[in-house]
Amino acid sequence: MSKTLGKQIWQRIWTYILLSAIALVMLFPLFWLISTSLKSSTENIWSFPPQLFPSQPTIENYIEVWQTNPFGQYIWNSCIVAILTVTFNLLFCSLAAYPLARLNFRGRDIIFAIIVSTIMIPFQIVMIPLYILMVQLGLRNSYLGIIFPSLASAFGIFLLRQAFQGVPKELEEAARIDGCSELGLWWHIMIPAVRPALVTLAIFVFIGSWSDFLWPLIVLDRPEYYTLPLGVARLAGTFSLDWRLIAAGSVISIAPVLLFFILMQRYIVPNDSGSGVKG
Repeated sequence: MSKTLGKQIWQRIWTYILLSAIALVMLFPLFWLISTSLKSSTENIWSFPPQLFPSQPTIENYIEVWQTNPFGQYIWNSCIVAILTVTFNLLFCSLAAYPLARLNFRGRDIIFAIIVSTIMIPFQIVMIPLYILMVQLGLRNSYLGIIFPSLASAFGIFLLRQAFQGVPKELEEAARIDGCSELGLWWHIMIPAVRPALVTLAIFVFIGSWSDFLWPLIVLDRPEYYTLPLGVARLAGTFSLDWRLIAAGSVISIAPVLLFFILMQRYIVPNDSGSGVKG
């Protein structure tokens, strides 16, 4: 028994060592970015061996970036775009996923297969038709023009459909007996039951919207609508590739994403969907 216990302890130790090594490899670029942003102009960021920690940490790079660029406007634009994108995705994807998961009608599986198949279409194929459509609708240089291609996603519909299918039928039947309509059943029963899936989708959509660079670059040419990725890209030309300032701008751009994930990850916990069903 003790030999088996010792083997299990060593297996757990080696597992922790392996996971710690993987975590260090994944976090090192972020650590190097923050370290570079805190180095003063007198420090050589290309020294060998590399200097991992700044000898005299300073926030001057952040101050200069913030004072010489409208980062406040960039953050505001990114917040509006990300919040609206997440809101519309949760609304439209859940409304589309519910009938595909819980209602029986002719062609349901075919419609779902067509929706899922669009995941394999690269965005580069549809971005030119989308741009022409934005021009014809007069949505260039607008928030709606940025979020229009992301109002709903095939991945979101797929994720929420699978979540809706896992809700016990007893909850649905009890709600129908009480006279609940389809829309009321979706809102009062299904949405609370799939909260972890909704939070997961919100995190994915928020990160994707916040870090999107290609589509805003195509549809925007007025700096007052620039999002943070476009603002950080402008730093390369503004400061002639001063990597300390570019690193500071990059840290500013990723800090809200990290904060959002930290705040929301506690909700990604499977809940007991059947807890409300009486035995």
